[in-house]
Amino acid sequence: MRKFFDEEIIPTAAEVEESGKRITDELMQKMASIHMHRMRLGPGPHLHGLSLPGGIPGEAFDYFHEMILHSETARTGTRGYADGLVSGMLIGLPPVLNFAQPSLKARLADEIFTGKKFICLAISEAFAGSDVAGLRCTATKTPDGKHFIVNGTKKWITNGTFADYFSTGVRTSAGLSMLLIPRGDGVETRPIKTSYSPTAGTAYVVFDNVKVPAENLLGQENKGLQVILSNFNHERWMMCCGAIRGGRAALEECLKWASQRKVFGKPLIEQAVIRNKLAQMISLCEAHQAWLEQITHQMTRMSYKEQATHLAGPIGLLKASATRMNHKIADHAVQIMGGRSLTKTGMGSFIENFARTHKYDAILGGAEEVLMDLGVRQAMKMMPRAMM
Repeated sequence: MRKFFDEEIIPTAAEVEESGKRITDELMQKMASIHMHRMRLGPGPHLHGLSLPGGIPGEAFDYFHEMILHSETARTGTRGYADGLVSGMLIGLPPVLNFAQPSLKARLADEIFTGKKFICLAISEAFAGSDVAGLRCTATKTPDGKHFIVNGTKKWITNGTFADYFSTGVRTSAGLSMLLIPRGDGVETRPIKTSYSPTAGTAYVVFDNVKVPAENLLGQENKGLQVILSNFNHERWMMCCGAIRGGRAALEECLKWASQRKVFGKPLIEQAVIRNKLAQMISLCEAHQAWLEQITHQMTRMSYKEQATHLAGPIGLLKASATRMNHKIADHAVQIMGGRSLTKTGMGSFIENFARTHKYDAILGGAEEVLMDLGVRQAMKMMPRAMM
């Protein structure tokens, strides 16, 4: 995978990040040809029977292999471009694979995995982010029960500007439900300007009396919260992989710069205050990498249901801690790189992008405060009563 990223993805990353253009269909097809879209979703039946890069049988692919993919994506140093590499699929397709009717699942999976169509997850609204239960987008069933009429808006939807399908959280008669909504009449998307590249396709989505077939329901009606929550663990773990590798890459840039830059007649690395900053960065990176690999090992030994029971809290705490780590790493990196950390070109470009975009992981997939609270509540829930 390192070879594929170095030859096919990284050479154009900075240029596309700056231009804001979409990832080319040619690159999407190259990724599809080595089953990269499938691999980035993690282990599962969608890989069985395939021969993967490195001669790995699809049945042997595990979460450590997947971790490498997410880590390599973070190594591009271009956050908007990285999300433009159909990251919306990583969170938008699992609800379909796990909860859609077989015929819908088979048709859609083929379109998405071959790079012919695109999908995103549409949960967040202007009124509801981490508070999923506060969703206001509605889906009203028609009298004949054959369709849902969807009305409402979604905001900050990654890949939404070019998605063909939207895995959408909606409020139905007695709770929340998940619907697969195809782009069509009544669906409008508008780009949202954010602090990273438009390549990510961040969108404001409007559903205006959209007629959706009832068979596009994902899971059971009014029980969509289970579908939504089942997706979170893997999404947050993926973000941990990217965040921790991003911090390590920033550290690498600082080590290279500190060895080259001369100040007051000697290399920057010979300044004790700089070595202190680097020591803090190294310690944070190593500790979080070890924590990530510990959780990843546990994931390889658990079913999806067991992961939901035992790892929701630890993954939430790791994500919150990893984003706090990157806050510190970004702060130290800017001070070490100086003026170059403010420059979008040249040796400081990675740090400039990292310092500007590292906070995305502190918000997307659940805010730090929410995940820290989740981690403590899960720990208390699992604590033996005899210890209380």
